[in-house]
Amino acid sequence: MHSDVITHLDQVTRDWLTAALVKSGALTHGTVASVTMEFRQRELSTSARLILRYSADAQGDRPGRLFIKLVNTDMEDEFFGASEVNYYTRDYVGLVDAPIPRCYDAAYSGEQQRYHILMDDLAPTHVEAYTKAPTLDYGLALAEALATLHAHWWGAERLADGGEPIPGAAAIQRFVDVARPGADHILAACAGQLAPHWPAAIRALFDWHPPAMVTRTCVGAGFTLIHGDVNGGNVFVPVSGDRPLYIVDRQPFDWSLTTWLGVYDLTYAIVHRWEPALRRQWEQPILCHYLACLHARGVADYSWEQLLADYRLCAPMSVYVAVEWCRGGLNEETRPFWLPMLQKTMVAFDDLGCAHLQP
Repeated sequence: MHSDVITHLDQVTRDWLTAALVKSGALTHGTVASVTMEFRQRELSTSARLILRYSADAQGDRPGRLFIKLVNTDMEDEFFGASEVNYYTRDYVGLVDAPIPRCYDAAYSGEQQRYHILMDDLAPTHVEAYTKAPTLDYGLALAEALATLHAHWWGAERLADGGEPIPGAAAIQRFVDVARPGADHILAACAGQLAPHWPAAIRALFDWHPPAMVTRTCVGAGFTLIHGDVNGGNVFVPVSGDRPLYIVDRQPFDWSLTTWLGVYDLTYAIVHRWEPALRRQWEQPILCHYLACLHARGVADYSWEQLLADYRLCAPMSVYVAVEWCRGGLNEETRPFWLPMLQKTMVAFDDLGCAHLQP
């Protein structure tokens, strides 16, 4: 990977692309002759779809369409660092069938607080998962993809060897405390849109659940490197069908949990996103398939009973996800996102008997 971070699309020239593709092995002879660019601007990133043409003598894979993403990681009171670059270039290198787009170039600079990623453009064949109604087949495909990633980093020993240890009590409490103010804002303003017993359950959760999370860290089986944000905008599925799917945009904040129970990624994808009726119908076959895929990839220290217990422990974490949207005050603009998230989470909280986990 190049050491210099691209900070502006003007730097994405034919010569730069030629050098990047040669270094990645995707271009073994010839040059990039022309590039057409479609770009979009977001708050913290700029991205562009690139259409490439090559010289007549070009040889190699010669990708015709690429996607480049330029990211500013400075968010004033918080930041995310090199995790996304590592996701594409380090953490899963050599993993067969990894559900990750091919990356041709990437670089991160802590000094500049920026990074870039050059990868395959999925737009011709794939769409964001949220644009399609969820199905059981999609859930099974997602379970397969996550099991592939999780098995690669499975267990306390593997995590420690890779420099990604299981979080301690302080890291867990920080993760919870970031979200805590949002619960107060929401409960003060929206109690009438919650079931009568939910406000007390949510307040109690912030006291009993973090110690339960800490207690779970005493046994390493089940822990892995997680994605942490498996929402429908970060999963790309084929225009027709569900496989192969790709999981993108691993961008944890400095307070996020980057290692945790692997089943949390599945919990995040379905508990506060899917309608309760679909979750109730499909969560057990999806979890069964996830466990079978872990076992097929060599994970031997994880039982069905432990998976279910971990799922029940992780489900209430979706409360933290929902209320964090309002940690700086009631966020009326995003109410259509966080209020249904919280409602769906608390339905799952009741369905799964999570209150009984309380000491």
